[in-house]
Amino acid sequence: MQLNRKFSVAQSVLLGVCSAALALGLWFLLSNIGITGFPGPAAVLSRAWTSIQNGVLLSDTLASLQRVLIGYAIGIGLAIPVGFLMGWYPIVRGLFAPWMQFLRMVPPLAVIPLAIVLMGIGEVPKVFVIFLAAFLSSLVSTYQGVISVDVTMINAARVLGAKNSDLFRFVIVPASTPFILVGMRIGLGSAWATLVAAELIAAQSGLGFRMQQAQLYYDLPTIFVQLIAIGVIGLLMDQLLLRAERKLGGWQERI
Repeated sequence: MQLNRKFSVAQSVLLGVCSAALALGLWFLLSNIGITGFPGPAAVLSRAWTSIQNGVLLSDTLASLQRVLIGYAIGIGLAIPVGFLMGWYPIVRGLFAPWMQFLRMVPPLAVIPLAIVLMGIGEVPKVFVIFLAAFLSSLVSTYQGVISVDVTMINAARVLGAKNSDLFRFVIVPASTPFILVGMRIGLGSAWATLVAAELIAAQSGLGFRMQQAQLYYDLPTIFVQLIAIGVIGLLMDQLLLRAERKLGGWQERI
């Protein structure tokens, strides 16, 4: 007997609404049990509306989004080819795999002092820190995807006369695509997670910058607005990648 683990669209929407209602109820409860300074939904909504009206939220969102997109695009653009090279060529793997493991153990946030000294306090170090976070996450997944390709598929393709270029194009790339897309999603989360720290570097705008300014004045509603904005934008971007993953990896069996 096979279990039905998939939900219909209506069921998914209903579950999403119930989840949101539960979260709002819990939020309202926490704001009314005496936690000092903890803002309720109404206070945060009011602050968000004020930020929208004066244009601050829009300008901060655009500034942060630009940094994340640039750093993320460069990171993914480099990680995918490097991951393929490491997975396909043993000599490249031997040269770069130890450095990949080494850099994975160093948090991108620990690179901020070095980035400031070498790159100054402009946009470059902010983008670099975000790039590093996205690059390492995607590199590992791409590399793992290549080395995880079933050897039987490779041997079968060779027996049928496939050249290296055909083997790479029709076997390695399709089989690695699900891993790459998962790495892109993880890299996206890492990029947004690094944003707030990256905007510590003498930023004058951005969601992380505004959050840090609000912290100085104990302005919790503003902090909540920035947190929610980061979460919503990150969720929307992740959903786009998830749709791409389902489309490109539709041949895979799913539970």
